[in-house]
Amino acid sequence: MYTQAMDTMAREGGARLEKVLSADEQALQGRFDARIDAGDFVEAKDWMPDNYRKTLLRQISQHAHSEIVGMLPEGNWISRAPTLKRKAILLAKVQDEGGHGLYLYAAAETLGTSRDQMLDALHSGKAKYSSIFNYPTLSWADVGTIGWLVDGAAIMNQVPICRCSYAPYARAMIRICREESFHQRQGYDSLLVMMRDGTDAQRAMVQDAVNRWWWPCLMMFGPPDDQSPNSAQGMRWGIKRVSNDTLRQKFVDACVQQAQVLGVTLPDPDLKWNEARQHWDFGAIDWDEFWRVVGGEGPCNRERLAARVKAWDDGAWVREAALAHANKQAMKEAA
Repeated sequence: MYTQAMDTMAREGGARLEKVLSADEQALQGRFDARIDAGDFVEAKDWMPDNYRKTLLRQISQHAHSEIVGMLPEGNWISRAPTLKRKAILLAKVQDEGGHGLYLYAAAETLGTSRDQMLDALHSGKAKYSSIFNYPTLSWADVGTIGWLVDGAAIMNQVPICRCSYAPYARAMIRICREESFHQRQGYDSLLVMMRDGTDAQRAMVQDAVNRWWWPCLMMFGPPDDQSPNSAQGMRWGIKRVSNDTLRQKFVDACVQQAQVLGVTLPDPDLKWNEARQHWDFGAIDWDEFWRVVGGEGPCNRERLAARVKAWDDGAWVREAALAHANKQAMKEAA
């Protein structure tokens, strides 16, 4: 998934003061905890603790921001796709990502905030989006690699959220995961064609893309479990179902076999099969780079944010026209 919010809260904020609950609130808290323990879903109008609501809002809005910002790296290649087929596929994919953002903004709005407030937080730099989208797409092979690795990592993260305790988020994720599965398959297919039927230069281009995207994709799952204290609370609430390290290991195990079929080499000299664990061991991740990019110092942080702000400003007249039309229709109906 494109959500690292629960894992980055500790870096962004300080110590919290625990709210003192009244007797009524303690009773509500007890019923809420019992529902979570029973695996029930929480609906928008149900009572929920403030921190549960805030955590959900932070995660869902950050996920929505990631879908919208995620349109930019690939949208840059629509006009340069090598064939009409690939252009049509990429157009459909970018359109899907915009739709995912809308589903998620709508889910976040059920928690009591407005879309304008969420977008203002994004444009001001207060809200985060996935660090993966702050890396450049340097060749057409990057588009396929994003489909295979980035969307593959997203699916690994997102499928468990279909069982998230907050029902509006879980429902949105069911459709999103179906479409992300298509994105992963089309990316892998694009690379497979280049590796099997392409030139030596095209195969080298694919390998270069894999080399650049592999490690940032492993960072998508968030910090190690022992450095991610907020994950435990998210799992207690049923917002998060599987730990960062477990998902990361599952992703590596799947990608090794897929890379063998593709004929590419994953850029990790420490990658080897561990018979005792029945998993692939992999090398150390550069977490300093991860936090640097999350903190705004990635290769494309400023470029991506500037593009989103420009799109928002350029679209102001459309929003104003739509609002004026809605007001005019409302006046006609009132008359």
